[in-house]
Amino acid sequence: MSPPFRPKHHQDALWAGLQAGHLHTTATDHCCFCAPQKAAGKDDFTKIPNGCAGVEDRMSLLWHYGVGTGRLTPSEFVRVTSTNAAQIFGLYPRKGAVRVGADADLVIWDAQASRTISAATHHQNIDFNVFEGRTVTGMATHTFTRGKLAWVDGDLRAVRGSGRYLHRATHAPYFEANARRQERR
Repeated sequence: MSPPFRPKHHQDALWAGLQAGHLHTTATDHCCFCAPQKAAGKDDFTKIPNGCAGVEDRMSLLWHYGVGTGRLTPSEFVRVTSTNAAQIFGLYPRKGAVRVGADADLVIWDAQASRTISAATHHQNIDFNVFEGRTVTGMATHTFTRGKLAWVDGDLRAVRGSGRYLHRATHAPYFEANARRQERR
């Protein structure tokens, strides 16, 4: 995966950057390559397909190790998983906000729900999970897309073809503000 898992002191630096606001969002290089596909590089690492499945577990892991340990507040969690990304990609306030005129993309989060991550129970089309056996607290129970229920406790209810292209400016206001900050240095 890119970047690969890092030693503890690197992880601590990343948490510090997230807490200080130097890192603005979190992501995953989500690519579902099964074990036989990854094994293609057993004799030559350059043949290993890049990427790792992670989108299904990312928010629970961030809640568990972020909010659950006191590294992040619930508001910071929302900011780094939603609001900041919408601003960076020029979709705010249509996305990343709960307000009149926004798309009503919402997640109902159960902060007390617990689950053990496993390839046997995940919804990703892959035969292993790099987080296999970790028990995490905090998970989505309901997801709404443009106000319509899309996910309920593991039951996907999204309608194929209901997605919509969103036009956005080439350079969002966030990009322009960051460019001005760089010029001042």
